[in-house]
Amino acid sequence: MVQGSITVDASVFLSAHNFAEAHQAESLRFLQLLGASTQPVVLPTLVIPEVGASAHRISGNAETAQSLALSIARIPGVIFVPLNEQMAEESMQIALESSLKGSDAIYAATARRFGATLVTLDQQQRTRLPEDVRALYPGEAL
Repeated sequence: MVQGSITVDASVFLSAHNFAEAHQAESLRFLQLLGASTQPVVLPTLVIPEVGASAHRISGNAETAQSLALSIARIPGVIFVPLNEQMAEESMQIALESSLKGSDAIYAATARRFGATLVTLDQQQRTRLPEDVRALYPGEAL
């Protein structure tokens, strides 16, 4: 498992629980190992509504989506980073410099602030990240 703090993009949580997803097995294995580790997991609070809303669109089941989203808070060592004014400005700067979507920039700003490795399945996010933000696929992070 990659060393140090980790930030996990919503794409990994969603992939791990979607059997139709190509990277489901590696995402699930990554999250299982992460849950068994003592590594700091630094996540923007955005991850909860983003995972919940996306899981609901995929499954059509609000209870399942809510359960998945709220289970993120039970990851050992999780630290939630709120989107306050300072984080919003940092995220905006990253978005403007890197042509990232706003939500992708929030994950990047969170990883940058805490020196965390960003684990994501989002190819566009990976290719546009600032050079000082390290990104890996779940399989690479194992």
